[in-house]
Amino acid sequence: MSAILSADDLNDFISPGVACIKPVESLPQKNAQTTENAYEVTTEDKVQPENLPPAQISLTDCLACSGCVTSAEAVLISLQSHTEVLNTLDAHPEISLTQTPQGTTRASDEDDGEGRIFVASVSPQVRASLAATYGVSERQAGWMIDQLLRGPQGLRSGGKHGSGFTWVVDTNAMREAVLVLTADELTESMAETASTIDDPNFALPKRPILSSACPGWICYAEKTHPFILPHLSRLKSPQALSGTFLKSVLSKSLGVSPSRIWHLAIMPCFDKKLEASREELTNLSWQVDCVEGESGLQQPVRDVDCVITTRELLTLAASRGVTLPQLSRGPLAQTYRLPFPVQSLDAFASSRGSSTTQTIESGTSGGYLHHVLRSFQARNPGSRLTINRGRNADVVDYVLTAEDDRVILKAARYYGFRNIQNLVRKLKPARSSRMPGAKAMVGRRQPVSRNAAGGTPGSDYAYVEVMACPGGCTNGGGQIRVEDARVALEPFTVVELSGEHGSVKPSPHEQRAWLTRVDEAYFSMESDMEIEGPEPSQLESLSEAENRVHDVLQRWSDYMSVPLSKLVYTTYRKVESDVGKDQIDVNDTTKVVELAGKIGGGW
Repeated sequence: MSAILSADDLNDFISPGVACIKPVESLPQKNAQTTENAYEVTTEDKVQPENLPPAQISLTDCLACSGCVTSAEAVLISLQSHTEVLNTLDAHPEISLTQTPQGTTRASDEDDGEGRIFVASVSPQVRASLAATYGVSERQAGWMIDQLLRGPQGLRSGGKHGSGFTWVVDTNAMREAVLVLTADELTESMAETASTIDDPNFALPKRPILSSACPGWICYAEKTHPFILPHLSRLKSPQALSGTFLKSVLSKSLGVSPSRIWHLAIMPCFDKKLEASREELTNLSWQVDCVEGESGLQQPVRDVDCVITTRELLTLAASRGVTLPQLSRGPLAQTYRLPFPVQSLDAFASSRGSSTTQTIESGTSGGYLHHVLRSFQARNPGSRLTINRGRNADVVDYVLTAEDDRVILKAARYYGFRNIQNLVRKLKPARSSRMPGAKAMVGRRQPVSRNAAGGTPGSDYAYVEVMACPGGCTNGGGQIRVEDARVALEPFTVVELSGEHGSVKPSPHEQRAWLTRVDEAYFSMESDMEIEGPEPSQLESLSEAENRVHDVLQRWSDYMSVPLSKLVYTTYRKVESDVGKDQIDVNDTTKVVELAGKIGGGW
């Protein structure tokens, strides 16, 4: 990145593989047949022009956040792929799990130490992308993924040990927990009271509270605008919370070390790979009985071991010779469905009883802002919501007012880095002018403004939902593209996600139509709920749903004997890029991975 280019000059995210002009770091190899006179001076007219291919910028070169990745991050990203999934399945047999007459699940004592318990979590945006590709509903796409990961015709049909995944959970369960905790966090902030969770490491964020589930946005804030960090929500993302839940509960209930539980997350976003590599998201943050090793420090175990995207899921199936459309679109047979070891948490792990739905009002990125508004409306009967569209569809302001026109809450949604830049400018702290008698300024031009509630200069929002991708998470960089769908629908074709198959670039109209199709598949869960869910009279109210989530979270905390704050909260820090500094040899994978694990946690 040029030193002249500032972070504020950025446009929206750059998808992997986009052609880019960047400095060439190595010279082309010379022709070995060419003989040169070492004592002859080469002039410009003697140099033959070369038609070099245009440089390509990929995920290992640049992230959506614009901050150049470190060499450690490049290696960590390359280690998280469908190949890593297959290599791990082939290297380790499954730990044998049996069900006792009492209905509990236990691990077999006959194990040589090489076995693993394989678990996976799947994002609803991934299911929507598959559903749009194969013309099925989101629920049916979820069953296809389940058949691939756990069924006999999926990954278990090949490999050295025939290993597959024992449990596959829906991140919607953890999303519901994060939504409820988000409303609690904002309520505490609005009341300006001390946190109900007594832990000095997790202080209440400043207003406006900014959502923290998007790793591209978090990486951007940590690398370029550290003054944003105090505003970030303390809550883990659904991916991270799923990893903490699975590894903590399974390790304790089955008596297995967290290092022997291998967790795969299937996500719509490449940046989720970096989130999984953060040092804050390991067992050291929640495991109370950590034993120090010989070196005095225990090697941390990541809550999420590997992240693959939707496109990589297609490649994973093709690499095993599995054709996704030929898999069953119904639930897995009971023979291959093992109950969760802790019965009181089984419904939470399997998303049964979840009241969350994916509606147009809640959006395509989890519905954080939507739930906050619903929660505050429920607490203020008679209040009304005013929606103001911004300069584009990815900026929306919300104002909740009481019956007496008193403003209860102001919130907003900002998607895409072009819009995020405008938000960041509003939140820049005041700086004093060097001119005598001049007023303090925010950023470059804006005068200081502070709302009546004591909000942050430049903004009177209480909560902002921030996502890096324009259009939300259904438009994530790892989702199936139009050109990929064309290839995937070819019968008996090994899916290739690069090369000639993707050479035909779809028109902007085709891209918009495709994204609309994915969004419709994402919202199809609502119609499925109408058919297979409970009767309308039996549906939970918002307060009942929140109480249920609080109850389950408390049961989880009590079961682990760990404060809830250590399970659901995380921290952030300022990160400096290594651009322009002495680089280590990126070919020394072991050295890079060790450095990434010790310093910076992978960002």
